Amino acid sequence: MTALNGHFRRYDFEGDLEKALNRVDFFRIFHTMALRYGFEHFGVLQLANEHEPSTLASRLMLHDLPAGLAETYDKRHRLNDSALFKSFYRSTISTVWRADDRPENGAAQGADFLEQVGFDMALAVPVHAVNGTRYIVLFLGDGADIGSAEHFRICYEANCAFDYFHRQVLANKAGMGLTPRETEILRWISYGKTASEIALIVSVSEHTVNSHTATILKKLDVVNRTQMVAKAIREQIIQ
Repeated sequence: MTALNGHFRRYDFEGDLEKALNRVDFFRIFHTMALRYGFEHFGVLQLANEHEPSTLASRLMLHDLPAGLAETYDKRHRLNDSALFKSFYRSTISTVWRADDRPENGAAQGADFLEQVGFDMALAVPVHAVNGTRYIVLFLGDGADIGSAEHFRICYEANCAFDYFHRQVLANKAGMGLTPRETEILRWISYGKTASEIALIVSVSEHTVNSHTATILKKLDVVNRTQMVAKAIREQIIQ
């Protein structure tokens, strides 16, 4: 039972997850979760390699942040430089960050990111997919500090919701619209084969291989083969 607006209401969390089928359903679940615990917004971020340049907009898999906030942040700041981002690679413990939390030496401890996005508090909940890919469920708001009991509950619920979200949505997007032939060529590219070698292997012309490669680049929204292979592995299109 959860107290809302002075009344007690039953929140059938597991039932909602069982019914969720798409991004809209999970958007509602995470959004409602954020509000229930005193936050205003949420974001599900996929973590890349710590030293791989990351933008906030490209890392967000699902969110309800104000329109344009991520893009504006990326124009002015580097996500990799923020104390909040760096903390994701030092620990897998869920952490509460407040804009006014600064040690005696005055160094920012997550306050830099919060000040840059315009919120007073953040809760970062590390989660991961069954294949080991790491994500963060981030809650943002301007409310009062969260108590330990609520902290434990939201962490559990965020893990449950993410597990369903990954299995129902993220895992099912593997492929990103690639045809079987494009996926086959992509796999050979990941093995380091040249266009002429792939042409011999799959029995097509080198021109056809290059044409497929150009299409793959466009579908994956990358600019070169290195980025193409890296994203394909990250998105589980190839192993």
